[in-house]
Amino acid sequence: MPDAIELLSTRTSCKAVALTTPGPSAAEIDKLLTIACRVPDHGKLTPWRFIVFEGDARLAAGAVVAAAFRAKYPDATPEQVEFERRRLAHAPVVIAVVSRAAPHVKIPEWEQVLSAGAAAMNLVLAAHALGYGANWITGWYAYDRGVLDALGLAAHERIAGFIHIGTPSGPVSDRPRPGLREIATRFSP
Repeated sequence: MPDAIELLSTRTSCKAVALTTPGPSAAEIDKLLTIACRVPDHGKLTPWRFIVFEGDARLAAGAVVAAAFRAKYPDATPEQVEFERRRLAHAPVVIAVVSRAAPHVKIPEWEQVLSAGAAAMNLVLAAHALGYGANWITGWYAYDRGVLDALGLAAHERIAGFIHIGTPSGPVSDRPRPGLREIATRFSP
């Protein structure tokens, strides 16, 4: 297992279409989800949950995405519809992080949404720590109410991201990162 600082310093996204088998085993998926839960959660509300897509379930979910796409774009070509059908089928495992943020007497919804984002990031980092590539994607279908309903989300739930996990099919290149002078200041009274 890589050193923690090295792990954090080397994490980068791998394109979902470039993720292939092998993917995480059932035991590794359990480990990923357990690590994803180790995030700040003010009030112990657990304002997130997970949906795991693997095997044929990826294609079944893709059929939902394709149907919604076809309804939105009746003039779409068969190739475009097929592209949408395969949205969740590239990586061997896709895990949806579902935000369950809701009004609470003490805990602001914003904090609950941030907790779901932290769970998604922990999932990405855990995948990297296990030697897999990962990509956190939303896409139009993460915001389509018909897709969300078909995937079993309640009316108040939202997709924080679909985390695609697998083995990179080739070298993963990093993107330029902002310089600290561009994004960090020190408060001075």
